[in-house]
Amino acid sequence: AMAAAVARSRFAVVGGGIAGVTCAEKLAMEFPSEDIFLVTASPVIKAVTNFKQVSKTLEEFDVEEQPSSLLEKRYPNIKVIESGVKQLKSEEHKILTEDGKEYIYEKLCLCAGAKPKLILEGNPYVLGIRDTDSAEFTFFFFFLSIQAFQKNLAQAERIVVVGNGGIALELVYEIEGCEVIWAIKDKAIGNTFFDAGAAEFLIPKLTAEKRETEIACKRTKYTMEGKEKKGSPIVESDKLGSALGPDWHEGLRLKGTKEFSHKVHIEILCEVKQILLQQEFLQLKWTSLTFPKEEKNVEADDVLWPVYVELTNGKVYGCNFIVSATGVVPNVKPFLDGNNFAVGEDGGLKVDEHMHTSIPDIYAAGDICTASWEPSPVWHQMRLWTQARQMGWYAAKCMAADTLGEAIDLDFCFELFAHVTKFFNYKVVVLGKYNAQGLGLNHELMLRCTKGQEYVKVVMQNGRMMGAVLIGETDLEETFENLILNRMDLSAYGEDLLNPNIDIEDYFD
Repeated sequence: AMAAAVARSRFAVVGGGIAGVTCAEKLAMEFPSEDIFLVTASPVIKAVTNFKQVSKTLEEFDVEEQPSSLLEKRYPNIKVIESGVKQLKSEEHKILTEDGKEYIYEKLCLCAGAKPKLILEGNPYVLGIRDTDSAEFTFFFFFLSIQAFQKNLAQAERIVVVGNGGIALELVYEIEGCEVIWAIKDKAIGNTFFDAGAAEFLIPKLTAEKRETEIACKRTKYTMEGKEKKGSPIVESDKLGSALGPDWHEGLRLKGTKEFSHKVHIEILCEVKQILLQQEFLQLKWTSLTFPKEEKNVEADDVLWPVYVELTNGKVYGCNFIVSATGVVPNVKPFLDGNNFAVGEDGGLKVDEHMHTSIPDIYAAGDICTASWEPSPVWHQMRLWTQARQMGWYAAKCMAADTLGEAIDLDFCFELFAHVTKFFNYKVVVLGKYNAQGLGLNHELMLRCTKGQEYVKVVMQNGRMMGAVLIGETDLEETFENLILNRMDLSAYGEDLLNPNIDIEDYFD
């Protein structure tokens, strides 16, 4: 047998997403005379464009799909290898690609991303969506292009949406003229990004028909004593204006067959138990429910639907199709065989503070990895584009430092969790432990809510600010970022911290 073609390089990177491309670019700059192999199964790569550092920790950028030839033009020492990885032989420092070639590396960074968790593979009535990041909601439709989704929706009278991330939120918000049954496993919508309060601030947008300029302002503070104090800090929702979301659906009409605007029914604390095709449903002689008019009505549906969903709460609904937007699973499969990687609870490759996996000379970054160092008290990992970019860049710096025998400190971007995005056309900034993640009951929340305009929430612990959610044009992000980073004792300010008549920037510079 002929020996497979072998190529050697000092650095290899697997994955053409944000983490992999950022890592390869940084290595190409650090080592202009070395060839950097970038192994990717797709002919297009994802490039970061229009990068802006908004504050110390907040950054904004766009993500663009580009042909890999453009990347090779920009960095002549990056060699893109268009093939999937068949096997990794870590003992031999060797990658075998699907097309039968072998590549030998000194240092390797795995950035193969994550795959959508699908409730059911291969069912024609289940559309899978991956929310590549709540930042720009660029959707990948795995079974259908957006056009096909539109065509499906154009004939749809009812759909079931499963999932509670940013993508499901945006989708439900944008769909008009079609009944939507939205199944979420949490108590409130949008749990990854918001608490129930922020969700309530946004909910009126789901049912909004017309814009009103009525403004109510409320400030309040409540502590976690097992139970929140009575008196909800959130103003009752009236109708608010409906605005377009981010640009993902520019020029799209997400409109169903019905003439009404929004009709959304949320089923909380449940997941999909099973999906039945029409024949199976008829054979079982089950009954399904009509779209709930009031919370109480439970009527049998006499319409025959193409597909049925049984939820874990026992309810059965028929629909035209199901949209699965249920998060991601790290794409580790091709690398595990024959290699003894330490894997995190979420299925990602564990990495230490220098992005090393548990195998010598192999690093990982982005969605495929699980941060396993002792994190800063106000940082946590979330599978977002921002973190993919930061990790890819930092992994390259670590690979360079190790190669040159230099020491390197954990990058500043891991000091504070910070993310800026847009929901329902509001600017949204989340900082630190914005949902009191991991703080137990030992914290209190302060809120300021101006209906239809802004929502400000801070998470306080022992007089120090640990996190914040800012919705709307609050201009507080830099101040709050500094207060969280400086761990300043703010007990003295009490509720004045959120007093709109006090310019808090004047206190803190």
